[in-house]
Amino acid sequence: MTGGNSDSDRSLFGEILDWMLAPLLFVWPLSIAFTHYFAHNVASYPYDQALRDRVAAVARQVKQVNGKPSLALPESARALLRADETDSVYFRVATRSGRFIVGDQDLPMPELAASEPPVPGEIYLRDGEYKDKSVRLAYTLLAETLENENSQVLVEVAETTEKRNQMANKIVASVILPQFIIIPLAVLLVWFGLSRGLRPLNRLRRTIETRDPGDLSPIATHRVPEELEPLVDAFNAMFERMKRNSEVQQRFIADAAHQMRTPLTGLKTQAQFAMRESDPETLRHALQQIATGVDRAGRLINQLLTLARAEGGSEPAPPHGPVDLDLLLREVIANWVAAAFDKGIDLGFESVGPAPISGQAFLLRELANNLIDNALRYTPGGGHVTCRLISAADSIRLEIEDDGIGISEAQSELVFERFYRVDDAHTEGSGLGLSIVAEIAAQHNARASLKPNPQGRGSIARVIFPPWQPAKPAATTEHDITPPAPPPNR
Repeated sequence: MTGGNSDSDRSLFGEILDWMLAPLLFVWPLSIAFTHYFAHNVASYPYDQALRDRVAAVARQVKQVNGKPSLALPESARALLRADETDSVYFRVATRSGRFIVGDQDLPMPELAASEPPVPGEIYLRDGEYKDKSVRLAYTLLAETLENENSQVLVEVAETTEKRNQMANKIVASVILPQFIIIPLAVLLVWFGLSRGLRPLNRLRRTIETRDPGDLSPIATHRVPEELEPLVDAFNAMFERMKRNSEVQQRFIADAAHQMRTPLTGLKTQAQFAMRESDPETLRHALQQIATGVDRAGRLINQLLTLARAEGGSEPAPPHGPVDLDLLLREVIANWVAAAFDKGIDLGFESVGPAPISGQAFLLRELANNLIDNALRYTPGGGHVTCRLISAADSIRLEIEDDGIGISEAQSELVFERFYRVDDAHTEGSGLGLSIVAEIAAQHNARASLKPNPQGRGSIARVIFPPWQPAKPAATTEHDITPPAPPPNR
């Protein structure tokens, strides 16, 4: 067998060959056993017929003399009866009660059951042992009408089984010996057939091995067998995902390099300016500008990392679970109260009670932080920012309403593109906040939008989430019915 002890030793060719040859190696001994059994049956049939004829011939020579049975068979006929070049032949004539008449006296008598007595004149066959040899016996009860059991005559003839065994062995040999040629030939043909059949797989392997590392184009399927098409389709789907991820990474690197160039250039300029200054106040102002630039660069880097994580990285994302959006939003708003107070903005929250959705708490906090930051950034002092949750049967809606500079209908779609900022905005920002919101919303099967406020000045940001659906409880009996546990607060 070709199977290995470890996964690295496995071979598809060897696995298929093993599974094809293992049944053959199991069936071959069974084939020999069945062949031997049927060969003995076939070989015994003509010899059984000859044995029946001998019993019938002896039975015809049994005569009644003065009311007693006797065998009218001369010595020459008895010698002819026993004549056999290979086997020994024995016979015995006796009454059913066991009184010996003529023949081999110690030849075993058959056991005649009283419940199933033999039919007179019918010849029966059985196997037995005589003189430490296996013998085949034929016997019959004479068909003449006799008055009692003591006068019924039983005739039996036995012969050893050497001819039968020799004939059976010849039949077995004639069947088995060709198999020693056929089976190795079959193995070679199977090996050749598998080698030919696995050529498309080897060709596919060579195609993949010879591809350029940067070649993510799909593999052609016109020469691929039907059984390999799902595998090739899976490879093509993987290449497509890798291509999209590569494009996202390249775009991210290009955008990050472009956006980081400006704050780094500003930091370098401020540092050079500070190095030339000797006036403490001017130097302090330059250092303050450097600190502000570092804060901007840090925020930009954090947003870029958040966007990269939202778009998908090398590490698998944690599974979604039930999250109470109401409780999460309370925690996020509490962190923005001080910033809103410093700008003179009234930051409020309208709650609807528990609002469970399915998601990742970390990403949902980033979504809420970016929406609130965006609203506070574009709302002047004295303005209002209101966060609210609206619960419905088929959705939970998060709204951030402000009375800031507002937005036009044309800009409502563009603002979700990375690094896009409203034309007439005079505040600082990277233009990544709403791109992060859009990515996180997409991962949560939600829809994000930013529209002009229909009530007047400002805008309304909306994210519509599907509500959390608890898993269906397992089947319970009438004695074990418990309600599903409510989702935990995050």
